[in-house]
Amino acid sequence: MKVHERFINYAKIYTTSDENSKTCPSTERQLVLAKLLVKELEEIGLDDVKMDKNGYVTGKLYSNTEKKVPSLGFIAHMDTAADITGENVKPVIIANYDGKDIPLNSEYTMKTSDFPELLNYMGNDIIVTDGTTLLGADDKAGIAEIITAVDYLKNHPEIEHGTICVGFTPDEEIGRGADLFDVADFAADFAYTLDGGEIGELEYENFNAATLEVQITGRNVHPGSAKDKLINALELGIHFHNSLPSFERPEYTEKYEGFYHLTEMNGTTENSTLKYIIRDHDKIKFEHKKNEAVRIAGYINKLNNGNWINVKITDSYYNMKEKIEPVMYIVDLAEKSMKDAGVKPLIQAIRGGTDGGRLSYMGLPCPNIFTGGHNFHSRFEYIPVQSMEKAVEVILKIVENSLNL
Repeated sequence: MKVHERFINYAKIYTTSDENSKTCPSTERQLVLAKLLVKELEEIGLDDVKMDKNGYVTGKLYSNTEKKVPSLGFIAHMDTAADITGENVKPVIIANYDGKDIPLNSEYTMKTSDFPELLNYMGNDIIVTDGTTLLGADDKAGIAEIITAVDYLKNHPEIEHGTICVGFTPDEEIGRGADLFDVADFAADFAYTLDGGEIGELEYENFNAATLEVQITGRNVHPGSAKDKLINALELGIHFHNSLPSFERPEYTEKYEGFYHLTEMNGTTENSTLKYIIRDHDKIKFEHKKNEAVRIAGYINKLNNGNWINVKITDSYYNMKEKIEPVMYIVDLAEKSMKDAGVKPLIQAIRGGTDGGRLSYMGLPCPNIFTGGHNFHSRFEYIPVQSMEKAVEVILKIVENSLNL
């Protein structure tokens, strides 16, 4: 089966995760895909194929060489984001793309003026949505690329390789993809997540990340007699938000610039809540951002003579760079393999997170490489078939070049 055919099959399966769920996987529907992947890996002929009680799928293609070479891992996630529905996905192939705007349906058109990178794929076959859902290339394209590569290796036993470990995780989109990943059982010396975007992406840096919850308890008094008595929780929330650095927001930042991102606010005069995510690649700046939130809350409390604002900060994940730099040869291996496959490496920092960041701190160094997709989490998501084919080729080149480590 061709890589894009696998992807389309997976994309049609509803696997959106749920951050409000306490189970793993967070949604039973992810198990539908997990069970299908187990079946496919078994049919290909991989060994030790299993799905554990938490929905993690793993399998191995054992070494066929006498050389002493490292065990390689390739990992992707099964869930899709909740930003837009992932139910009833209907992928559409635009064959031999002509460089024009792409009507998705009567309401939505993907315009080259909005997405100029489309013009880089003239002549390619592009898979798009029908405009009512996301596509799910994040990260079902990664799954399809990994399985297509190991299927190729299994069907070409003349190709020498070390042990290949594959893993498919639930709940990455809600930050839990690595929570229950059994690194020891996976038994790879190092791995790669296929969870990147455009062709050529190679990433070994990601954000340090934390959540910030600001809980405000006010004092409600009838506004007609509120002078010197009323403490408005909503006004305190506005004061807190406006005291954060104005230009350290996602819409004003790029590259290595971190931010505070207000994701939710609600409440009344008596009680209000603001929720943020805090991000920065630099650990010192990351700690400063957290400390600044605490300082601002303290200042407003002092100004209003009470303990009205309480902040709760929870670290989510850390920059994998610290764990990758001691083993930079694994990044070099991926870079060389891309060049060997005719792909120009785009080495950059992830303005986000990935399972690989968490896994790197769990003892499995794990850079991230491209799937080929664009506009993830959006009705305007798309992926060129030829980019997916190149991702498969890069996996095979990594396997080939690892014989020389």
